[in-house]
Amino acid sequence: MDFTLSEAQTELAGLARKILAERDTQERQWADLASAGVLAAGLPEALGGAGLGLLEQCSVLTEIGRVTSSVPYLSSVVLGAGAIASFGSAEQQRRWAAPAGDGSVVLTAALAEEDGDDPSSPSTLAERADGGWRLSGVKTVVPALLAADLMLVPASTADGVMVFLVSPSDDGVTVQPQSLTDGADAGRLVLDGVGVADGGVLGEPGQGAEIVDWLVSRGTVGVCATQAGVLERALELTAEYARTREQFGRPIGSFQAVAQRLADAYIDVEAVGLTMWQAAWLLATGSPGDPEVAAAVASAKFWAADAGHRVAHTAVHVHGGMGIDTSYPLHRYFVAAKRAEFTLGGATVQLRRLGDVLARSVP
Repeated sequence: MDFTLSEAQTELAGLARKILAERDTQERQWADLASAGVLAAGLPEALGGAGLGLLEQCSVLTEIGRVTSSVPYLSSVVLGAGAIASFGSAEQQRRWAAPAGDGSVVLTAALAEEDGDDPSSPSTLAERADGGWRLSGVKTVVPALLAADLMLVPASTADGVMVFLVSPSDDGVTVQPQSLTDGADAGRLVLDGVGVADGGVLGEPGQGAEIVDWLVSRGTVGVCATQAGVLERALELTAEYARTREQFGRPIGSFQAVAQRLADAYIDVEAVGLTMWQAAWLLATGSPGDPEVAAAVASAKFWAADAGHRVAHTAVHVHGGMGIDTSYPLHRYFVAAKRAEFTLGGATVQLRRLGDVLARSVP
């Protein structure tokens, strides 16, 4: 079996790496990724894209992780535009998915809540009212919320979970800034009787649970891809530091304890990448509801969280005092790894999900 990346993945990743390295602000990175066609690459050709898929998007996310950029590629393109392109009406696709592909609008998915770790069972409620819907609830740590033009909001209804398209300017919507560990843009979304017309529902009747599973599984794999890039680059920085930093007349990398920790970190980084690509491939070719796919996604996020924790702390420990200097580049990778560790569920949450999958598979 050939495990090498495809030509499309390699070329798209190379283009993204060049742009991200040459642009020093999020705004310039986002604008140049859009003008180069990187944002639209994963959208169908009918929406101005290149028709590429999740694997190519994971290649871009890995490059974003390598520079710890906070461009909203995962939230706006992979999740927002991707879900609308897959499940939305022609009007929703024209209004939101295509513009997200050229960077003129920013989308996001409000999945996390303060009182639960299962986005597929939201406490946010939607009730029929005035020929439409009324949404009430709170979403937290919503990525790119302060810049978003539209939010995809899962909510529980009498007929099951549904996904609604909500604008920050809608009556009853309150957007509150939140400070995250790595300084990335995020916000708390408060919905107080927000009215949404039937045209603002994503997907067909009865399709809401499928859409939420789609969002959560791809969001989880996307976080793993970003984490893979973060850890890969953090290990490179640490290995270089261990080669050049001398103590007692020798590079610290020549000491057995340091060499062993770096070797363990290398294995962890490889495991994060391997499980991420396995989950991405299975998800791209299968369904989130398939037990094999669900187990692969949970396994990938477990490694991204558990191994991510070890690698991040190894990098800091090997750097010594430099590792906790906020003006030194490594600090960005440590806080980025810590954020990715807990986004959409940490190691313990993933083990519970994996256990649920295994329990359901028992005859």
